[in-house]
Amino acid sequence: MCRALLYLGRPVVLDNLLFRPDSALVRQSYMPKMLHLLNLAGFGMRAWDRASHDPDAPFAYASHSLPVFDRNLKNLAEKIAATCVLAHVRGVPYSTAVEISMQNVHPFQFAGVPLVMAHNGDLAHFARLRPLIARHVKDEFAAQVRGTTDSEWIYALVVSHLRNPRARPSESELIDAIAAALGVIRAARAEAGVAESSSVNLFLADGAQLAAVRYCFDFGCFPTEDPALVRPDSLRYASLWYTLGRDYGLHDGEWKMTGGAERADALLIASEPLSSDTAAWVEVPEYGVLHATLQDGRPAISQRLLD
Repeated sequence: MCRALLYLGRPVVLDNLLFRPDSALVRQSYMPKMLHLLNLAGFGMRAWDRASHDPDAPFAYASHSLPVFDRNLKNLAEKIAATCVLAHVRGVPYSTAVEISMQNVHPFQFAGVPLVMAHNGDLAHFARLRPLIARHVKDEFAAQVRGTTDSEWIYALVVSHLRNPRARPSESELIDAIAAALGVIRAARAEAGVAESSSVNLFLADGAQLAAVRYCFDFGCFPTEDPALVRPDSLRYASLWYTLGRDYGLHDGEWKMTGGAERADALLIASEPLSSDTAAWVEVPEYGVLHATLQDGRPAISQRLLD
């Protein structure tokens, strides 16, 4: 299971998300508080800066090495301030069969598509599901799949269900595309006879909007023939949290926002809170999707439950 975060609001120095808080995303790669696995299979990020050249194109960074030892990432994080961020540390099962490569580092972004996506979870028996899912992916996107992960195919499904993948979708179009992609996976699981717990927490952004999905197929269903086949991280519904406020930073020894939701100018979403004090963080409901845009400099959020 992976860890990820999304940010939308006033410019924030990336160091304040990735490295400095007591439970910053990079720290979660080796010391997560809400997960029993380490996330040692790479780091990836997209970050949008409205003051940069070509502001619709994000800064992109990816590495399959451990981010805690990545001096290039640390140096960039100390200098870059962004208004929208999607960052991800990849976790994989402890197995020699797992592919650790740049092609499998999240987030994913196809050529010419503004929407990027990262995934926290694992589709059980994906090898059986992949040909069934591929039927519903447009050829132009199937040809761009470079890695071996279920996550990249989920991304291909989502963008294949957008009316115009090369334009920013509306809120309703984006959520409908997510729901359609989950519906395709559900039908593929039924056809393949897969009824095993599979988490699909999704993190999506295009520089102007965010969507975060907390979802699981057949939660609580596990193989019974061998207890060793039950992964510890699948015993709990994968976590997803958000916080709203102003002036995100170090206040009175705690990394947090001030001012409360009613005066918010920023939204932060993460697999788990970035600070030890979780009082200002709210859990996204199970089977829920949280969407956000900025309106007059303030985050406008909505939530919807998915089937």
